[in-house]
Amino acid sequence: MFNKVLRENNIVAALLTIIRVYLGYTWFMAGFHKLTGPSFDANGFLQGAVGKATGDHPAVQGWWAAFLDTIAIPNSGLFSFLVMWGEILVGAALILGIFTTFAALMGITMNFAFLLSGTTSTNPQMVLLTIFILVAGYNAGKYGLDRYVIPFLRKNVEKKIHHKPAEAFR
Repeated sequence: MFNKVLRENNIVAALLTIIRVYLGYTWFMAGFHKLTGPSFDANGFLQGAVGKATGDHPAVQGWWAAFLDTIAIPNSGLFSFLVMWGEILVGAALILGIFTTFAALMGITMNFAFLLSGTTSTNPQMVLLTIFILVAGYNAGKYGLDRYVIPFLRKNVEKKIHHKPAEAFR
């Protein structure tokens, strides 16, 4: 019953819009500060996360630290770019309500990457709010551009999938 209300109720859609715009603003501003501030480099953050994987009570799991050490740190320029632009794009998409579910999925993926790296901050709160958006699906973007984009895409993609050229039957 709760799932049905979350996915279909117009009042809930309005509340989800508030949550969506809040999350979008948070993501957008985080990325915007990285873009416009001093040159953003994730290398220090990544090194710090690897350092948190040692000791009696490590904040970072060994497998995640190994990933950071072998993949992320050697490619910290790429990861810096992905984080900065990922935050901006996720934020813009959530604010506009376009591809809302996908944007929320990418946002929660970044939240979990930050949490796995031993950073708490606002990430748990953002994860919790994002879960509501993900469960609500289309209803979370109902009062946004998804209201127009999703039906348009469904109609046109369905046409392409079900359209069979006449030559195929000769």
